[in-house]
Amino acid sequence: MTLRIGEIYRYARDRNPASTSVDGLLNYFHETYTAGHNLPLLEAGINPIGKINAVDGERCPAILISSNPHRIGSKETPWQDFFDPDNGHIHYFGDNKWPSRDPSIVSGNKTVLFQFEVHNSFDRAVREKSTPMIFFKRVKKNGRPKGNVEFQGFGIVSEVHRVVQIEPKTNINFTNYAFDFVVFSLFDENEEFDWRWISARRDPDLTLGQTLRLAPSSWKSWIALGSVALEICRRRVSKLSVVNTAQQRPDRGSREARALNTIYSFYDTRGRKKRFEALASIVTSKVIDETGTSYHEGWITPGTGDHGADFIGRLDVGSDFTKTKLIVLGQAKCEKLDSPTGGNHIARTVARLKRGWIGVYVTTSYYSNSVQREVIEDKYPIVLIHGLRLAQEVLKMTREQGYPDVTAFLEHIDSTYNSKVMRRDPEEILYD
Repeated sequence: MTLRIGEIYRYARDRNPASTSVDGLLNYFHETYTAGHNLPLLEAGINPIGKINAVDGERCPAILISSNPHRIGSKETPWQDFFDPDNGHIHYFGDNKWPSRDPSIVSGNKTVLFQFEVHNSFDRAVREKSTPMIFFKRVKKNGRPKGNVEFQGFGIVSEVHRVVQIEPKTNINFTNYAFDFVVFSLFDENEEFDWRWISARRDPDLTLGQTLRLAPSSWKSWIALGSVALEICRRRVSKLSVVNTAQQRPDRGSREARALNTIYSFYDTRGRKKRFEALASIVTSKVIDETGTSYHEGWITPGTGDHGADFIGRLDVGSDFTKTKLIVLGQAKCEKLDSPTGGNHIARTVARLKRGWIGVYVTTSYYSNSVQREVIEDKYPIVLIHGLRLAQEVLKMTREQGYPDVTAFLEHIDSTYNSKVMRRDPEEILYD
């Protein structure tokens, strides 16, 4: 019984673990079944499997984290989680939905907050009592919006942020928690998560030490070394294959499609495509920050004498004495949504990079297979942000910052444009 990251499983209403597949998909309940125990359900966002009294003390076998993007913006889920298991990162909002309630006492939040203390302990004996987090995302499949879950990996909670959110229908503010999870590698397991480890953790006759033998090697390394091993244990996927067009463009009629159309119309119909650079700059900041790297937003260049850049930023790697700074040269193109960005634009951006610089290209459009292959094969130091990712980040910022809609958010960004335009040499950002 194993799970693979990116595999979609059928989470059917009858919850029958007997069949290996249901409706053409592998059966979630079959893959996660433990004889003699209740089925591990994903009915809430944060789902701890029932505690057991084992021979060496009480333990929780696992905590299942479930995200439902179909409910984003609804009363039930007025926020947007972010999943990037290929880079070992998940940003997840807790389960408080009530303005008058302390978010730390809400059941799911309380569970994760407790594990945060355990997961980040310097004491190995404490870490050994950690509960693994297992991540799932509900997705559409074969035209069916419900009853499908995509496995996103397993790991720990690394950071906790107390945040203020807004309920979109009532505009009422409430406090909640945002959790950053580290997704662990399954490299030594050939990308397969063996559910027998969780089943063993549900066996009261086994000690934690005995169950650890079935754990993935990344979990064992982290238990032994703690936080210093996080980057070693973090899942990293080097993708040499190109991303097809469908994965770069929003689904027709989706929230992201509406947002992207709003973005394009906002800058195109008003004859101010140049001002798209302000949005591209802040989206770049969000995209890079979500990887755990420190990004410093710089300025927008004027129309002439811009050194071939639309905006300038800085990437800080390391800290204190060990820190080094890299100049980020950004290009922003508000392009038609139904045709790919030109490879000549990418080539011109790369040609302007100097040693120690990296490029970022932000488009409302998408990148053709040939352009992506050129970037990969020639090892260009450039980050490509396509229209779908642009729309996702704008929707997230719109919601998190409490704007009623995307247009209001864009109006705010546009109002900052003039103050961000500066005529400076790109290398000056190294001294800011």
